[in-house]
Amino acid sequence: MNPIFFIIFAVVVLFAVVLVIVGVRSPEAQDPLHSRLAEFGSRDTPVTLQEIEMSQPFRERVILPIIRQVGQLASRFTPEAALQEVQHKLDLAGNPGNLGPREFIAIQIGAAIVIGGLLFLVFTVAPVPAGQARPWGRNLGLTALFFGLGYYFPQLWLSSKISRRKDEVIKALPDCLDLLTICVEAGLGFDAAMGKVNEKWDNELAIAFGRVLQEVRLGKLRREALRNMASRMDVSDVTSFVAAVLQAEQLGVSMGKILRIQSDQMRVRRRQRAEQKAHQAPIKMLFPMALFIFPTIWLVLLGPAVLLLKNSALSGILGG
Repeated sequence: MNPIFFIIFAVVVLFAVVLVIVGVRSPEAQDPLHSRLAEFGSRDTPVTLQEIEMSQPFRERVILPIIRQVGQLASRFTPEAALQEVQHKLDLAGNPGNLGPREFIAIQIGAAIVIGGLLFLVFTVAPVPAGQARPWGRNLGLTALFFGLGYYFPQLWLSSKISRRKDEVIKALPDCLDLLTICVEAGLGFDAAMGKVNEKWDNELAIAFGRVLQEVRLGKLRREALRNMASRMDVSDVTSFVAAVLQAEQLGVSMGKILRIQSDQMRVRRRQRAEQKAHQAPIKMLFPMALFIFPTIWLVLLGPAVLLLKNSALSGILGG
């Protein structure tokens, strides 16, 4: 087989592994203004703004500004609907790395250029058999294909972040509703109960409740803040919970009773999901068993029999 394809495969796998490692190990988003002010306040002697800027990581000083500039340029040629769709996906993923739609598009363009450029470089420096011309048409076609794959890789990473966040929210919702119920029945208001959840826990649902409280403090109506939270999660359980809370608030129903009913329903749904996955497990296990386990078993069981048959007199009769 042509060694160029092995080189292409190695480059793609290496880039995918680096992308996954960077996404997993990326630090939580922090406000650079707060970090700079904290560093300025901790100094005994006054420092200049240039010294504070140079003390920032290379990622903050060089990489992010370049990404923002490329994103600003790319946003001029991107429809507003596409930017809003990217922003919605980033909200569903929990805004990883505090990225905006322009920065994410810039990352897509950078990944496409890196993969496509590396592949084109490999095609350019690869040796060509004597007497044959370099197949530029095929090389350019494969380069364009991998350019598109590089542009799509960040989308795959974002989709995985969305799926993990939704799973985390679904798992944490029943316990969160239990804590809300206990707080409300103990005499706290619903806003104070959400504050307790945000204070005691550190998961995506608690962070979402904290954002709701921040929006309410800034003057937004609580029902609008809750609807925005449900829209940012796009989880059916959260949407039904928000609808029940808003309906109870409008009709004057006891909030504690509504929360207890919602908690019971969420636990039933979580158990039903677990049972559904348990029923799907045998079907999902069929394909890896047929592809990997059964051939190995056949090799172990029939291999000695084949060797014995080959060394026996029957092999001469069969013409072996």
